[in-house]
Amino acid sequence: MVKYYMQYKESVYPNDWFRIGDQELIRAKNLLELEDFIGAGFNIQQSIEKYLKGYLLSKGWKLKRIHDLEILINEAILYESSFEEFRTECQKITEYYMEDRYPFVISSDLSEDDISNSLKIAENIITRIKSLMKK
Repeated sequence: MVKYYMQYKESVYPNDWFRIGDQELIRAKNLLELEDFIGAGFNIQQSIEKYLKGYLLSKGWKLKRIHDLEILINEAILYESSFEEFRTECQKITEYYMEDRYPFVISSDLSEDDISNSLKIAENIITRIKSLMKK
């Protein structure tokens, strides 16, 4: 049997990344309502990742396949120092990606408060990026 694989080229247009980031944020809110905290956390991480990548692409950054938000924050700080305030939260939210994708023996016990707080952080990061993009 012959398999055909399409060659995909990832967009370098920031608005494409922001559009997906918005969809991820909606998914996170829906999953939070369903009390799927691990799923909501994953989508929060994905939303922030997409927005940071979109922001960085707007600055001429070369797209990289990474999911670690701290690395992306480090890159964003090169253009806007105020992203530093999100470092600690992004370290925590990066773990949500791992929690949803890999079967670790010891997993964290995410609570509604954890996810609600992380959702607020995501919204703050997105608001910051949207504000910077208007300049």
